[in-house]
Amino acid sequence: MQRLSAFRLQREKHRDPVAVAMRSAVASHKAAVRTLPDGSSLYSFRTLLAELATILRNTCQPPAAASTFQMTTLPNRTQLRALQLLQSITV
Repeated sequence: MQRLSAFRLQREKHRDPVAVAMRSAVASHKAAVRTLPDGSSLYSFRTLLAELATILRNTCQPPAAASTFQMTTLPNRTQLRALQLLQSITV
């Protein structure tokens, strides 16, 4: 019985998992000014993916040549940062 009451007490200390989360003041400020503390622009996951979608890999074939080669566009600063963030995700 004592273990059950300890479980109930511990369970009551945790907040409701379905309740609406309160946004912190720092998060609200970031959303309002749309910049990060280092001054860089704030992007959503969707906008970063859209930015990454502009990286292209072209297959090139010089005139009168049978062989082809591929050229990939160089990522800009935003794209490099997005790639770094994606590589830092662990599953």
